[in-house]
Amino acid sequence: MDKGGNSSKVALEGMQFYAFHGYYDEEQLIGTYFVVDVYVETNFINAAEFDELDGTVNYETVYTICRLEMKKTARLIENVANRILGKLTEQFPGASNITVRLSKMNPPLGGPVARSFVEISSNRMSEDIDFDMDGFDFGSLGL
Repeated sequence: MDKGGNSSKVALEGMQFYAFHGYYDEEQLIGTYFVVDVYVETNFINAAEFDELDGTVNYETVYTICRLEMKKTARLIENVANRILGKLTEQFPGASNITVRLSKMNPPLGGPVARSFVEISSNRMSEDIDFDMDGFDFGSLGL
């Protein structure tokens, strides 16, 4: 929810990539399918009212960031998700919250598993809170 009380979300779900992420060398040679879901909370009231792309999150940009980061091989999907989140946070400074879910389809665990996933979020609203306690009377708490 933005500071004005409006809650708006732009999302891309089910972005599919074939990539070579995995802890084991075999995973990095063979590769597998991954699915990325991104949720960006922002105030897009101006885009909604004036039909202008500048006032919202361009999901083509979201997709491009995900595609480029998925091309960079890593041992852990946590690392990939964190990189995607970092790039999205840089690209969309007006977003109040960004969540990235990265799923590895059919992980090699010795039995049928549909997917494993990690999810990471960046919440800017909590970063805006001022915790300056100078001059606060702690005695007023009755402690």
